[in-house]
Amino acid sequence: MGRRTVPAGARAASVTAAGTAPAAVPGPSVTSRGTTRLDARAVYFVSYDGLVNNNSFQKNGLLTYRGHQYAAWYTASRHAVVARRALTAGTWSTVTLPHRLKADDSHNVISMGVSAADGRLHLNMDSHSDGFCYVKSVAGLLDDPASTAWTGSVFGAVQTTLDGLALTPRFTYPQFVATPEDRLQLSYRAGISGNGRNALAEYDGSRWTALGEWTSATGTYTSEHGSSTARNMYLHGLDYDTRGRLHALFTWREQNAAVMRGGGITNHDTGYVWSDDRGRTWRNDAGAVVGTTGGPDTVAVGDGGLVVDPLDPDHCLMNQESQSTDSAGLPHAVISYVPGRFGQCTTDHVAARTAHGRAFHLRKDASGGWRKTEIPVPLGSSRRTKLVLDRYDNAYAVFPFGRIAAASRSSGYTDWTLLYDGGGLNAFGEVVVDETRVRADDVLSFLYQEKSTGTTPSPLHVADFALPA
Repeated sequence: MGRRTVPAGARAASVTAAGTAPAAVPGPSVTSRGTTRLDARAVYFVSYDGLVNNNSFQKNGLLTYRGHQYAAWYTASRHAVVARRALTAGTWSTVTLPHRLKADDSHNVISMGVSAADGRLHLNMDSHSDGFCYVKSVAGLLDDPASTAWTGSVFGAVQTTLDGLALTPRFTYPQFVATPEDRLQLSYRAGISGNGRNALAEYDGSRWTALGEWTSATGTYTSEHGSSTARNMYLHGLDYDTRGRLHALFTWREQNAAVMRGGGITNHDTGYVWSDDRGRTWRNDAGAVVGTTGGPDTVAVGDGGLVVDPLDPDHCLMNQESQSTDSAGLPHAVISYVPGRFGQCTTDHVAARTAHGRAFHLRKDASGGWRKTEIPVPLGSSRRTKLVLDRYDNAYAVFPFGRIAAASRSSGYTDWTLLYDGGGLNAFGEVVVDETRVRADDVLSFLYQEKSTGTTPSPLHVADFALPA
């Protein structure tokens, strides 16, 4: 499928007082700019129904900075690889790092971050409720990439701390996010699934500091079926808006399966918190303080005002889906679950989500209310969908297998339409979206891996689509 747009009526401009109409704001569209191959033989094994090279909760497995794009993955030899290319070029240059993937576990992703204060590339990799591995480049590597050598010598040694800062022996889900002051923050989970806490560390251009934990695993959650006294918060993301506010949408996962009717996954509710002091203090949707990072009072399941879209654990709600913020600083998310019209969750959440799962666009509007719209594209998969907003705040949902649906801001995000069906990609499950490139040059890039069987390596690619400019 090629370029498509929403109906012209959805893009109609209003007439000004002077009687002239401003240029129409374009609706969403995608135009394929082709694909490039990163690796002919990337490591392949299915674990937790996903692949280690394209779990979409990576932030970032693919990123753009100063006219160059960077990607990280594990190749067939299990070595970690990092590559770069100029945005105007199709050829990637690769560097193999002195680290090999230690386990066939799709959680053990590679996440990258940029510290603009000193021009370094940071990589955190290979962890699932255990220790992590960390590598950073020399200072200035990213500041002038056209004249900087891309060789193994520009990366430091593999560490099991952040330059000597030890965090937790049970570390998972690294996500890097840059602050408005060009500091680099690292979000992670301490603990295990169903009994963990979210925490932050921060790099100021010279050293790492542990800011501490900001969520709690304790408290009692009770459903119509039973109760649980331990859990963890799964983030849909951490994102600073253009005004400097930090947004986090999330779901809870309970430790005790007694909260469910039958079986599956114990995820429930979509919640929301925000911070205006770079993640030190957290507030609920109404603005009340509900937690302090590193303090005795952290965000807990019993805190009021957290839930913005209630849902019980009987619907196969997915964790760690996707979020973004629009030009007005309003948060948006994609969440997915099995709607009640298809019955309740079964003991096989993969089968239930594949057969009946649907994605929903959840957003906060200018009046402060939350609106949810079902996207009329069956998931056909148990996996996650990514959300992207273009420069005009049109919304794009990048589904498993590389399918792309979109809705226009002018319609109030009610005109969701499939723009690209993923034909010819042969993609397995989730894709990893370059969130930074959309802002850099109005191109939607995503990393995907081809389907294979068993543990036979398969090609890894990056697909590019032009958005309205």
